[in-house]
Parts: sequence; C-alpha cells; structure tokens
Amino acid sequence: MADLPTHTIVFEILTRLPAKDVGRSKSVCKQWYALLSTQDFVKIHCSRSVVSSNQRVLLIDDLTCSVRPIISNNNDYGPSSTITFPFHHQNNDVSILSHLNGLLCVCLNHTYELLLWNPTTTAFKRLSTPDSHGFYINNLDAIGLYVDADDDYKVLHIKRRSGVLGVYVYSREVDSWRNIPFITRQEYLSPHFNWSAGTFCGGTLYFTVCECWIGGTNVVICFDVNSEQFKEISFPPVPSNGMVQGVLVNVKNVLHMFASTGMFEMTIDLWTLQGDYWIKVLSCPPIPPISLSLWCDITHYVTNGNWFVMTKLGKLFTIEMDMKPFECFYPVSWFRGFKGAVFVQTIVSPSI
Repeated sequence: MADLPTHTIVFEILTRLPAKDVGRSKSVCKQWYALLSTQDFVKIHCSRSVVSSNQRVLLIDDLTCSVRPIISNNNDYGPSSTITFPFHHQNNDVSILSHLNGLLCVCLNHTYELLLWNPTTTAFKRLSTPDSHGFYINNLDAIGLYVDADDDYKVLHIKRRSGVLGVYVYSREVDSWRNIPFITRQEYLSPHFNWSAGTFCGGTLYFTVCECWIGGTNVVICFDVNSEQFKEISFPPVPSNGMVQGVLVNVKNVLHMFASTGMFEMTIDLWTLQGDYWIKVLSCPPIPPISLSLWCDITHYVTNGNWFVMTKLGKLFTIEMDMKPFECFYPVSWFRGFKGAVFVQTIVSPSI
C-alpha cells in the first residue's frame, strides 16, 4: 500500500470502509484527516454506503435508545447496541421525522425544536432560531429532508398556524432559514387534513395530504427541490368506501405508494408513479383487523414477494404474498416512524 498514490488509497479504498472505520482512519495523520473530511470524500463514501448491509434499525423507548443490524434472512434484528443521545432530552421523548443518507431530522417533543442528527458519528445540529424558525408541532407541520443539485442538504418545513400556511427551507450550506411561496387550496390548511413527512425521490419531495374521514379528499403534493416549485397530482384510484392511507416509498429512485383502504378488513395495493400517473404493481389479499395496540407501519423492505411491517412497539412482522418473487424490489433505506427508523451508516455531517 505504501507504493500506492495517496489519492488512490483515499478515494478508491477508504471510501469503501464502514463509517466508523473512516472515523478511526482520520487519526492516522493530518493529511488523511484533511482528505477524509472533504465534501468530495463524504459524497463518494455516502454513495458507496447506501446498501442493505449497511442498514441499521434505531429504536427508542422510554428508557433506552438502541441500534441493531437487520438480518434479512429471517426477518429479525441482530444484537443491539445502546447509544446515548448527544443532546439534552426528557425521557427519550424524541420523534424521528425524516431521514436521508444517514441523517435524521428529529424533534425534541418537550421544546418542539428540530435537529439534524447523525446517529453513527453522534454529530448533531440544532435548527431552531430566536425568530421562531425550526420549531415543529405534531399533526400541524410536515417535514422533508433532501439534497439539491449543489449537494446542499436542506429541510423543507411546512407550517400550519391558525389557517395560515408558511413554507420555509433550511440550508446546511448557509445555516439559515428562508421563506418560499406556496399557493395551495385553502382547505388543505385545515387540521382535518393530515400531511405526511416528505419522501425524497428523483429530485422531488412528495407529501400525501389526506382528509381524515371516509370518502375524504386525498392528493399528493410535489416539491421540485431545484426549481422550488410545487404542484399537485392525484392519488391512485383506490376505493373511497373506507379509510384511506398512502405510504410513499423510494425504491431504487422510483416512487411507489402502498395505498391501504378499508374498515374492518384492509386492502393494500402497491402503485408506482410514472410521470404524473399511478400504475398498479400488485395487490395483497385483504388483511384481517389488527389490534390498535399493534398497529404497524409498512417498512420499505419488499423482497421475494413479502412485505415487512413494524409495529409501534418496534416488532417486525411479515405479510406473506402468495405470488412469485418480484426482482425489482430490494431493501432500501427509506423509513419514518416516531419511535424508530431504518437508516444507513454514513459520515454525512449535519453541519458544514
């Protein structure tokens, strides 16, 4: 290795190391520390880290915060490692709102503050400001984490306050918030509409906006992260004779939606977005009622025709599909849950 150029060692070998080993390599010498801290190195390392073997599950309960590897062969977790939050909190009352490339956007529920946090490196950044930016209210606000064409990590914060909509963008590069225009239908500002967290896919953030009763209006709001323009597209054509919920999923940079509908039995269809139109990919048999104490979120693992779901208590279940494998589905890194998250271990920093 002594005969290899430094550039080859750094960008061809060290970019393939696990994130924690990169941290240790920074202590070799000042030159390595400088090279391994550049944005070019971080970007290449991140692109090579977004693989299923690098996925970890972070679970938060009232007493502990743990990180576990995923054993995909038997739909289970590996041994857990307890981690300590690097920021002040109260009884682990931390909500996970969005995730991208190893960064989590979280809310401290006792102060409503937003933070960017890398649980692998433990680095974090507070996004709150004295002029009331960076404070999140559950059931009224929506958050989306994304990276633009200039490789600047940003947070889109949609705020509903007393019938008034405010849209703000935080830039990691300039470390500040700014307001951007967004004109939408007045009814979407009502608390009767539930806004999902944003799902980043192909240069666009997507939000589901669903009315909270049977037969209500359901749409998808799209935000082009480079032009900063919004548009509205329709929901998949699912039956409206029951409760409707859409969970957006980024599968290999193609947007999909798990659309569930029903009352006493739930029907779940998987749709993919082509242009501005939804194409049905598959359907599953009706699922019998699930106890509310075990109500689950569909995770983003779809392999061999099976869907994995995670309960609010963090337990994994499998919905077995009685059909042949779909090779286009692989484990991907997108998942959002208030007490758990699937993330990829990277060295992406929450601040410059």
